[in-house]
Amino acid sequence: MGKRQHQKDKLYLTTTEWSTIYGGRRTASREGESAEFKRLPFDHCALSLQPFEHPLCTPEGVIYDIMNIVPFIKKYGIDPATGKPIEAKKLVRLNFVKNSEGKYHCPVLYKVFTENSHIVAIKPTGNVFSYEAVDQLNLRAKNFKDLLTDEPFTRQDIITLQDPGNLEKFNVSRFHHLKHNLKVVDPEEERLKSDPKYTLRVVSSETRSILDTLDKEYKPAEKTEKVVKKADKFNAAHYSTGAVAASFTSTVMEPTTQHEPAILADDVVRYSMVKKKGYIQLQTTHGNLNLELFCDMVPKTCENFLGLCKKGYYDGTKFHRSIRHFMVQGGDPTGTGKGGESLWGKPFRDEFKPNLVHQGRGMLSMANEGPDMNKSQFFITYRSCRHLDSKHSVFGKLVGGLEALNAIESVETDNKDRPIEDIVLLRAVVFVDPYEEVDEELRKKREEERTKQEVHESAEKRKAKRVLKEFHKGIGKYIDPEEAKKSQEAVADLPEKKKRVVSGKFGDFSGW
Repeated sequence: MGKRQHQKDKLYLTTTEWSTIYGGRRTASREGESAEFKRLPFDHCALSLQPFEHPLCTPEGVIYDIMNIVPFIKKYGIDPATGKPIEAKKLVRLNFVKNSEGKYHCPVLYKVFTENSHIVAIKPTGNVFSYEAVDQLNLRAKNFKDLLTDEPFTRQDIITLQDPGNLEKFNVSRFHHLKHNLKVVDPEEERLKSDPKYTLRVVSSETRSILDTLDKEYKPAEKTEKVVKKADKFNAAHYSTGAVAASFTSTVMEPTTQHEPAILADDVVRYSMVKKKGYIQLQTTHGNLNLELFCDMVPKTCENFLGLCKKGYYDGTKFHRSIRHFMVQGGDPTGTGKGGESLWGKPFRDEFKPNLVHQGRGMLSMANEGPDMNKSQFFITYRSCRHLDSKHSVFGKLVGGLEALNAIESVETDNKDRPIEDIVLLRAVVFVDPYEEVDEELRKKREEERTKQEVHESAEKRKAKRVLKEFHKGIGKYIDPEEAKKSQEAVADLPEKKKRVVSGKFGDFSGW
């Protein structure tokens, strides 16, 4: 509970208490903790933070490896440690000397360099010495020649690589490239990282064989570009896609600020425009059957039947089942009663209407295996079958060829209701297809709408490009004086309105 006297009854800490007394106070000082001194060894590259192999140094004495610093300067043009502009030609190549144990040491005094050594380099030659050797043999003796090559140099050519009294340039936490996350991407390394097996170091032989098999047999899925479909005048729904609400309530969704109407399915648009009946003739070995299809009431079922007839799907098929006083069934290319498929290759839903029932002779209906399992098979009734209502979709009726239907019904069948004499559907002829007319009408309307839209957009573009002409300065500078004068003259030519004489007014009451 709270620490103060007036807060002793509270079961929680206030913001002030947390930030000034408890954990919040320590949290506030973490920035200083993160900026604490973290020393980089003198034999490490200040860019990769790894031991160098081919050292270079800047005029300030910051050491880099040539394989790291050159690409970095080409890309950013700055010193990675300080962030100041620098050129590659100002870098100095360093010549470190190693002893038999592989440790860097002074080539004159043979003292091994440690973290507490004062190390300097001579700029013209790049040779690295301990400061003690340069101080005693060069500065005090006023001998400004390199101790190894006798090449002359000046006092300004002495570069301090490490000074135990000033290690600020070795503070890793203050390096500019680490603060701003500046990196040079290696193309070869990025290519290797794209390999899923890049992170695998040790794998068993079984895993290796599985991966090899996968490399041989795996085929990536083909990428299909997502086509953004825009709603037009005909397929735009009266409700939106809901993208604005979804993006407002969920961080997973892409932010959307504009409402867009949902797009109706093509079938919904087409079927709403179908207003006519379809007509088909089935030419059989026992006569012709003329059928009327209720395309305006059950469009999906009728389109399936019309499409299969136009494809010639039913040509040469047999009526495989016939039950006297009941119905005759066909539409199966295999002739077994178990085959057939719809126009779309998969079963489609039932379409029931209260006014479409199995009433009377010659009703055309879909045969199915169960609810919403319509394919290609159909049947024609010999008499009323009201027990099939709401189980099979009625989509047409016989309007001609009653004699042919009588002939089909009179064919004898076996004990499995299969006709002994073949009843073959020779050919299906389509007389009227309302869906073709609707597709053509919809195409023309969309073409007209597209033309209108293009004309409107071109007019808007011309209007936007039009530059207003200034006739004078000040208010009304865009008004044409000549047009204004004509307008005033036209107003002046108008006849004046005659004053109406009003009688029967009260005067001065002299007539009272």
